[in-house]
Amino acid sequence: MELFYSHEIEGNICHLDQDESGHCIKVLRHRSGDEISVIDGCGTLLRCRILTDSPKGVDAEILAAEKDWGCHPYRLHMAVCPTKNNDRFEWFAEKACEIGFDELTPTIGEHSERKVLKTSRVGKILVSAAKQSLKAAIPVINEPVAVKDFIRSCAGESTSLKLIAYCFEDERVPRRSIKEVLDEFEGSDITIMIGPEGDFSHVEAEAALEAGFIPVHLGASRLRTETAALTAAASVYFRYM
Repeated sequence: MELFYSHEIEGNICHLDQDESGHCIKVLRHRSGDEISVIDGCGTLLRCRILTDSPKGVDAEILAAEKDWGCHPYRLHMAVCPTKNNDRFEWFAEKACEIGFDELTPTIGEHSERKVLKTSRVGKILVSAAKQSLKAAIPVINEPVAVKDFIRSCAGESTSLKLIAYCFEDERVPRRSIKEVLDEFEGSDITIMIGPEGDFSHVEAEAALEAGFIPVHLGASRLRTETAALTAAASVYFRYM
């Protein structure tokens, strides 16, 4: 199934940007009058008819709209520390999008080796992954924030399940299996924090616990950051699907 993405919709007309238009007209050789499927990035699939077939900008008339197309029955916010190797973080974002999540916040921790991340490239990867996996909603990619600032922003959330995965043990608050915690949760709004290669610091973990985060583990294996993040996303997917 061919899918295109439009973030410019006015009334019953949607406009494809130059990249999407070039693929539609030059590669797939669509012409005026052809019907195409377009996602709006917010969960709606649009059935459209091409009005102008310029490779620099396609305009299409919306014929029908289907909301919540390819959606999942939960809301998942992943807060993941960027990996030293950019490719690994981008790989996680792509695969997690294929599985299903809603928002990604890159977080910079005390032990992070990478302090800078260009979110524009990740955004393009998410668009491509959403289309490939037949989803009309594209996950939001936020600008990087410090781990402590992210924790602080979550402190007032009372209805969501907030999880933090780290490797060390704390005798006061033992880590629990992520599967066990998810099985007990009756809601559908979930936030999961995954640390950098050097793990979260004890100070960061303490701040998360004070903000209502539950410490979890992902099994006996020691996982790389991107593997741990994908495993967490998959755990949520299998809990609800």
